[in-house]
Amino acid sequence: MRHLFFCIGFLTCFALSSYAQFNTRGISGGGGGGGMRRDTTSHQHDPDTLTLRYKYLGEPTDFKLDSSINDFQKKFLGIPANYYTLGNLGNAAKNILFTPRMTGGFDAGFHAYDVYSHDHSDAKFFNTNRPYSELTYLIGSKQEQVIGLSHTQNRTEKFNFYFDYQKVNAPGYYRNQNTNHDTYTFTARYNTPNKRYNANLSYYLNKINGGENGGIVSTSYLSDPDYKQTRTIPTNLGGANIQSSSFFNSTIPTKSQYQEASILYQHSYDWGKGDTIHINDTTDYWRYQPRFRIQHTFSYTQNTYGFQDASPDTTFYINHYGFKPSTAAGDTLRTKQTWKIMSNDVSLISFPQLGNLGHFLKVGATIDNIDGKMTDAIAQFYNFRLHGEYRNKTRNQKWDLQAMGEFYLLGANRGDYNVSGRLSRYLNERLGNISIMAKNVNQTPSYVYQFFSVNQAYWLNSSLNKENITQLQFAASNAKLRYSLYVNYFIYNNFTYFRDYQHSAQVNGIFNVLQVYVNKHFKVKSFNWMAEVAFQQIHGSSPVQLPTIWTRHRVGYDGTLYKNLNLFTGLEIKYNTAYYADDYSPLFGQFIYQDTLKISNKPDVAAFVNFRVKSFTAFVRGENLNALIWNPNMNGPLYPGNKFQFRLGIRWWFVN
Repeated sequence: MRHLFFCIGFLTCFALSSYAQFNTRGISGGGGGGGMRRDTTSHQHDPDTLTLRYKYLGEPTDFKLDSSINDFQKKFLGIPANYYTLGNLGNAAKNILFTPRMTGGFDAGFHAYDVYSHDHSDAKFFNTNRPYSELTYLIGSKQEQVIGLSHTQNRTEKFNFYFDYQKVNAPGYYRNQNTNHDTYTFTARYNTPNKRYNANLSYYLNKINGGENGGIVSTSYLSDPDYKQTRTIPTNLGGANIQSSSFFNSTIPTKSQYQEASILYQHSYDWGKGDTIHINDTTDYWRYQPRFRIQHTFSYTQNTYGFQDASPDTTFYINHYGFKPSTAAGDTLRTKQTWKIMSNDVSLISFPQLGNLGHFLKVGATIDNIDGKMTDAIAQFYNFRLHGEYRNKTRNQKWDLQAMGEFYLLGANRGDYNVSGRLSRYLNERLGNISIMAKNVNQTPSYVYQFFSVNQAYWLNSSLNKENITQLQFAASNAKLRYSLYVNYFIYNNFTYFRDYQHSAQVNGIFNVLQVYVNKHFKVKSFNWMAEVAFQQIHGSSPVQLPTIWTRHRVGYDGTLYKNLNLFTGLEIKYNTAYYADDYSPLFGQFIYQDTLKISNKPDVAAFVNFRVKSFTAFVRGENLNALIWNPNMNGPLYPGNKFQFRLGIRWWFVN
């Protein structure tokens, strides 16, 4: 922690000492739901203007940061609004909308904390004409705190680096649900002066500590006046003592403890055509347009997934897992899996149209070496796969065609594949953009469904077949009419799931899911209504439980006062229809199927005041106003949500 605050102090002093007049032309604002925006601004040479852009690996499109103030959930919590947790920020979380895993190859299967983690797919590689730093801080009820720090700068035209750190610390409203997460991201890019050799480096470290309390003993405690202080309500795991917690020191006796670390180095060499562009009397710009590229990507990943219970409740484990853990002093119930994956990929890329990096043909081969060490077992295997991609994003930005395929030819996951195709077309300003997509995946079920062990027991299921999933999608969006529409149709064969706390199972049949999502922004002068509605329907027999309707609405005033004050204030309401919400197996770290307890909640209501003055943004929120009248809403069987909660978040960016 001393190193963390040293870094914060250093960067803050560095930014303040060189702070200049900030111009927001380099960062997007705008309405809608927030998030990333396409960067369509031309290259700026004004020294007082920030030009800040970034890309993702393998994606030719430029993006820029978002300075809008209308989506607190995504910016500060990192959790999309359609996710729910087990009751506390940092606890296991699940998407209420149907989003199956669709990727071939090896998968350990621990995804309950993915929403708080980073990986190489979301690594940002920046290009900026001025150093940029950003600080975020959130404080909430019950000592909830979130701190964020990021910085990027170009050391030269050839080299840029980016660093991001975030800490989540939340003791929670209920006993034994403390969370303490630290996530680190570092990226760098480099190109030689002639721009023929390019290199990208990505590193992330996710340290997840999520308290597991097994839910409260009974929902009747929520109405008992003797338990107004919810931390006194008994829980199934974690012992009877109320744990103390602080930002600097959090002791979590019963927890899921994950650590994911990976480094990726991608470098390439180009053949093509270069020329000099004369900008002014003193500045020339060297441009290189590749025709052919050879690319090598190396990655090494080490992920550890563990669970520990320092004082296991024998009744809970006997009833749910069928074994009696040892209760001897110092005898902790624990499980631990460590997976090491080393990958090497060689790809050949051709650019048929000179000067258009969005038009390319790519073919390659990858070999993965995988080593696993579990509580009482080891696993060693490999995969060899071939892949290809064709992309044609036209220069006029109207057409975008993408076709991808990957096939596992040899190894433990032989026969896995994923193929997809997408075609999008920008029609005009009035009709907006439409796209169609089709994807089919044949995948081996995650390893956690096949084998799992603790230091006192183990579970094995060797009868699982490969899953096959097809997704068909139609999407439309229109910036002028402020709406987006997604229609998904899933066809699922051999769905794999947990039928109870300890046993995996598979449905040897097909079921379908229809999903429609609409996001519409209504604006009349300064009055705004941002509506999101999702409809889901299952066809066929399946162990999948979904709410038919999920919706979120943000209603209020959005305008500019006193020239520099951007204000958005109003109410946010979320609601979903009654359904059999998944239960949760803390030992396995998995959401599980249940059809005995239907969850029927009142609407979640929050009041907010969000404002921005130049480079400073503040979010003030009073959440769960519904809990002032009724009991807290239930997020799952025996997992209640929070009572009334106050949150204050600030975001401050600095430009050198």
